Parts: sequence; structure tokens; C-alpha cells
Amino acid sequence: MHARKYIERGSQLFIAQVTEKEPAKKKLQDVPVICNFPKVFPDDLPELPPPRQVEFKIEMIPDDAPVARAPYRLAPSELKELSDQLKELSEKGFIRSSSLPWGAPVLFVKKKDRSFCMCIYYPELNKLTVKNRYPLLRIDNLFDQLQGSSVYSKINL
Repeated sequence: MHARKYIERGSQLFIAQVTEKEPAKKKLQDVPVICNFPKVFPDDLPELPPPRQVEFKIEMIPDDAPVARAPYRLAPSELKELSDQLKELSEKGFIRSSSLPWGAPVLFVKKKDRSFCMCIYYPELNKLTVKNRYPLLRIDNLFDQLQGSSVYSKINL
């Protein structure tokens, strides 16, 4: 060890152990804007928002036949989660029963907290939609526009 050589010469040595300190993780409750505007940032959405002047709609290619795919096979835990989530969404009025000939399979992705995120697989439906002439900007252009900003919002759809 090199330190022994310096000790034998009578040099003064200092030993330091450097570690990286992890920053304290922020919680949503610690952000003042969220605390000051609870109606804008509710913990849970109790119902659909009121109708707006501009309603969102998906335009379909005319005269194409509806697409329906068989559901994926789900594990018993996923079936229970599907039942629970559909019941909750139905009670809140976010979804309703339908007899339309359209259908897409559902799959689940485990989140970090081990809960399930329901994902609906739409590639066949996407093939039949009229593409937007003015799509969203490229991600690199969006990042260029955000340069210098200090507050960002994120929506997990």
C-alpha cells in the first residue's frame, strides 16, 4: 500500500471516504402548487369532467369493417384486477356497456408498487383511423421549447 511509504517518512496523512448522497425523494404532498389547488390536482377523479366546447373524436376510414380481437388469456390475479378496474370505471361513469362490434384485448403491466396498470392493445384499430394531418411535434423540438423552464407537468395516460 502506498500510504505505508508516506507514514514511514513521517508525512501527515488524511483519509477520506467519499460517498454519493442520495437526494431526499420529493412527495406530491411536498409540492406547494399541488397543496394550494386541491380541486385541480385531486387524489382521485370522482367523475368525468363537464362537456367542453370542443369534443375529442377519432375519425375512422369510411367503409372499413369493425375490428374485434379475441381477449388475451389472463392469470386469475389479472382476471380479478380486470373485474375490479372495470367495476370502478363503470361506477364512476368513465365506461359503459356496449354492443358495438369493436373489440381489443387487454393486458396488464406491473407498476413499481406491484399494482397493475391496465393497457388496451389497439394496433388493429389504429390501422383504421384517419391520421392527423398536424401530428404532435417531434420530441427533440419539444425539448428545445422547454429549455430554460423550471416547472414541468406529466400526465400518465
